[in-house]
Amino acid sequence: MPGPFTLGQIVSRLGGRVAGDPQTPIRQVGSLDRAAADQITFLSNSKNKAKLAQTRAAAVILAPENEPLTRLPRIVAENPYAYFARVSQLFNPLTTQAGGVHASAVVSPTAKLGKGVSIGPGCVIGDDVVIGDDSCLYPRVVVYPKCFLGKRVVVHAGVVIGADGFGIAREDGRWVKIPQIGGVRIGDDVEIGANSTIDRGALDDTVIEEGVKLDNQVQVGHNVRIGAHSAVAGCVGIAGSADIGRHCTIGGAAMIHGHIRIVDHVHVSAGTLISRSLLKPGTYTGFYPFDEHEAWKRNAAQLRRLGKLKSKGKKDG
Repeated sequence: MPGPFTLGQIVSRLGGRVAGDPQTPIRQVGSLDRAAADQITFLSNSKNKAKLAQTRAAAVILAPENEPLTRLPRIVAENPYAYFARVSQLFNPLTTQAGGVHASAVVSPTAKLGKGVSIGPGCVIGDDVVIGDDSCLYPRVVVYPKCFLGKRVVVHAGVVIGADGFGIAREDGRWVKIPQIGGVRIGDDVEIGANSTIDRGALDDTVIEEGVKLDNQVQVGHNVRIGAHSAVAGCVGIAGSADIGRHCTIGGAAMIHGHIRIVDHVHVSAGTLISRSLLKPGTYTGFYPFDEHEAWKRNAAQLRRLGKLKSKGKKDG
C-alpha cells in the first residue's frame, strides 16, 4: 500500500489548501465514524457536523464554508467528496487483472485488441469486435460481433454487450422477429457494472458515450443513446430508442420508457418511472411512498378517486 503521505504532500499532488500542520502524516482514508488516528476523512454533508466533532481522524477534507467547524488539521477543497475520491486512489491504486488474453477466453481472429487490453477467464469476443487500448474485461464477459469499445473501458464480470434487442412485430397473432443489424459503440473511459446488458441496435448502433458509468444489472435496450459522463445506478431498465443526455444521473431501479428524450443535466430519483420526455434540466421524482399494506390500499383508492371528485366539484360549483 502506498504512503504514508503528509497533508502537504497530498496537496502538492492533488491541489487544495492545508489548514493546520502540513506535516501531519496520513496512512489511509476512513469514515467520520470509524477513522483511526492515522487516517483522513471528509465532510461533504452538513448533516454530519456532529460526527465531525467526535471523529478520531488525524485530518479531514472539507469545503471552505465548513473550515471553522474543526481545529483538526484539514484540507480545504471546493468539492470534498471528489477530493476524497482522489485521496483514496492515492492510497489505494485502482487494480485490474493481468494484461493479455486468458487461456480460457475465446477471441475471434477478426477481433482487434488495442495495446494493454486485458481479457479475463471465460470471455467470448465475437467477429470484428474492436477493443481500445488499456481496456479491461473481467471474467465471463461476452461481446457479440461488430461491437466497438473505446479506450480504458472497464467491463465487469458477466456483462453481455451486443445481444439482440427486443425487436418483434405482430402478424396474424404471431411474433415476427426483426433482425438486429446495428451494433454497440462504447466510448472511452466507460465502466459497466457486473451482469449488465447492452443490446445491439435494430438498424443504427446503440451508443454509450465517453465517461458513462453503469452500475450492476443495468439493462440498456436497442438504439438507446446515453450521453457523456452520465451515471446509471443498479437495476435500471432503459427501453429501446431512449435518448439520454450528458451529465445525467439515474437512481437505482428507475425505469425509462422507450422513444423518449431526456436532456442534459437531468437527475432521476430512485424507483421513478419516466414515461415521457424530460426537456428541462432538473430533478424528477415519481414514486408513491410505502406504508402498511392496508393503509396503502386505502390511500391508493382515494388517490384514484381524486379525478372524479375534482369533476364533481366543478359541476357543483
